Amino acid sequence: MRIGIPGEIKPQEHRIALVPEGAAEFVNRGHNVYMTSGAANGIGLTDEDYKAVGVEILSTLEEVYEVSDMIVGVKEPQPRELALIKPGQIHYRYLHLAPDYDQTVGLMEAGATGIAFETVEMQNRSLPLLAPMSEVAGREGVIFGANILAKHMGGKGILLGGVTGTARAKVVIVGAGISGQAALKMAVGLEADVTILDVDIAKLKYLDDIYGNKIKTLYSNSGNLAAQIKTADLVISTVLIPGAKCPHLITMDMIHSMEAGSVIVDISIDQGGSTPISRPTYHEDPTFLTDNGVVMYCCANMPGAMPRTSSYALANVTLKYGLAIADLGVEGAINKFPELRPGINVYEGKLVYKHVSTAFPNLQFDELDTVMYAGK
Repeated sequence: MRIGIPGEIKPQEHRIALVPEGAAEFVNRGHNVYMTSGAANGIGLTDEDYKAVGVEILSTLEEVYEVSDMIVGVKEPQPRELALIKPGQIHYRYLHLAPDYDQTVGLMEAGATGIAFETVEMQNRSLPLLAPMSEVAGREGVIFGANILAKHMGGKGILLGGVTGTARAKVVIVGAGISGQAALKMAVGLEADVTILDVDIAKLKYLDDIYGNKIKTLYSNSGNLAAQIKTADLVISTVLIPGAKCPHLITMDMIHSMEAGSVIVDISIDQGGSTPISRPTYHEDPTFLTDNGVVMYCCANMPGAMPRTSSYALANVTLKYGLAIADLGVEGAINKFPELRPGINVYEGKLVYKHVSTAFPNLQFDELDTVMYAGK
């Protein structure tokens, strides 16, 4: 199979989907790998690093798309890329289709197959290809949030851990999944006053056992959430329903109850955001103010700020599935790794992922088996 690494063109996105060690695995199995020149510059790697393992370097994004049977990317295809997709081309990358009608229709009209990292799901409901980026985003959320609390960034001017004789900042973490637990670890390490909320009592008990009286755990309901957010200096929202548009658990009433200069970091923005006013921002201009002076941080590619760490962490978990798709085709790969099945959002132009269909009821939904085995 011909594998394409086009490089990322989303603003301030410097990650790369395949590091040289991974590219070498494809080449060693007889696949041809093509990469846009300079695609890995953002993580300090050169074209020569890839040439050394057998990758062919092409001059433009368009050339890579034209020659490739499978695109291995990081972020969703941008409008310029949607126009380049060929019928039958496989896209193995983060897609986040539920809040993105144009991309969903673009993949369908192109007759492509879209395999989304974020919806590959194990039997225990864990998301192995989302987990490392969730961990990065959770840790970054506290780091960036602490920075935004500085007065010159629009925040209250409060130090997360305080100093002797002063109050610590109150950090409220919504959700105790991978991102939430990563954020918790950072916030505790910086000695903030931390409360974490979730509906999973088992997770909260686990965190209680680990952290003891260093944290407070609360069951997540609207009353508890409203009470905690009202007095929060920093809110880290990590709400996630795999593949679906994020519910607005943080309401406008909750936001209006917060003091000016408080900060909300909405890690859920990739799936539409967890507040009614969340909108994607970029690293060059990452925040905006609400009408009552709360600072919103909604970068839709948070791990892109730490691209070297993020690229290697992502490559660690995506490689084996990418190799299976290249070696066996999509059908063979999901037979070998059943967790790949829910990763298929669009198959040869047909929408086959239910949560996306729910978000866009005007688009026809088909069962994967119906379209995959039609005529066989």
